[in-house]
Amino acid sequence: MKWIGLGGVAAAGGGAAMAKSGSGSRYYSGPKSDHFDGTVFFNPQGKPPAGFTDLLRWQFGGGRARWPDEWPSPFPEAKPEPRVAGQRLVVTMVGHATLLIQTGGVNILTDPVWSDRVSPLSFAGPRRINAPGVAFEDLPPIDLVLLSHNHYDHMDVATLARLKQSHDPLVITPLGNDTIVRQSVPDMRIAAHDWGDMAICGSVPVHIEPVHHWSARGTGDRRMALWAGFVVDAPGGGIYIVGDTGFHGGINYREAARKHGGFRLAILPIGAYEPRWFMEAQHQNPSEAVEGMVLAGAAFAAGHHWGTFQLTNEPIEEPRDLLHAALDHKAISRDRFRPMQPGEVWDVPPVIG
Repeated sequence: MKWIGLGGVAAAGGGAAMAKSGSGSRYYSGPKSDHFDGTVFFNPQGKPPAGFTDLLRWQFGGGRARWPDEWPSPFPEAKPEPRVAGQRLVVTMVGHATLLIQTGGVNILTDPVWSDRVSPLSFAGPRRINAPGVAFEDLPPIDLVLLSHNHYDHMDVATLARLKQSHDPLVITPLGNDTIVRQSVPDMRIAAHDWGDMAICGSVPVHIEPVHHWSARGTGDRRMALWAGFVVDAPGGGIYIVGDTGFHGGINYREAARKHGGFRLAILPIGAYEPRWFMEAQHQNPSEAVEGMVLAGAAFAAGHHWGTFQLTNEPIEEPRDLLHAALDHKAISRDRFRPMQPGEVWDVPPVIG
């Protein structure tokens, strides 16, 4: 059996979740909308994900850079503070799309993955090449998990089960993903929302916002659960969190700025973008991430989704190098947009003026 990785999705015979026969979504039942046709979700005015023929063309077309078997982070394992009060904002990189966000006395995890592989199989699929930047046992009390979509490099049910047992956080996620999580963690506290909704964790509002992506856990459930980004109305300024997205002409970035008036921090993906002919619709590249930061009106940005799991063709250090080049080209200080690595801790400056 050959394992095939597709932007964090694993498709393998015998290991994939399959959609039910007949019409309707496996994960969600609700009214049609401008991004749901009654069975599957889609990106308005956007591009659909590549098909199986294109997948095979990519997989067997060569051009895949060789990553090292191990790539230790230059940062030591972090030991987070129990809480961060007031307007202070501290972000700690765990790895890939998993970050710990601490502000206003609330501890938030994004797309938590502590497993060794991002795959439905324990013995195959993309393997972690550096240790998590925070040991699971060293996590502070986790209040909230923001779960952007169901690809295996973002939704790791083994980690969610550990979090349920140790922390019992609230999980906020787009429509349909609650069904998947409850299949493995039936007592998880989880709330599923549509684009444009707002949820509350304690006193912190969380907005669910559109991104240009897709979803699947296997070969028969494509786009049956929604994907999203989040905006956290933190005390010291808004935090815009994007787990995965194609640039989509900057449409979603402009709308986020219009709706929320800019951000103190944007957390943006910068990796898993090559080859462009295949990945452009689902994964932005570093130059597009810089443009997204500008369009969203973000004072600072944290780059993630690079350097931990090899999902696509680019060399391991290229996202960082191209990010720096894009920032230099736009005369933006490199201190404003960090390509974060496991264990890195950033006490994000306040926004002045």
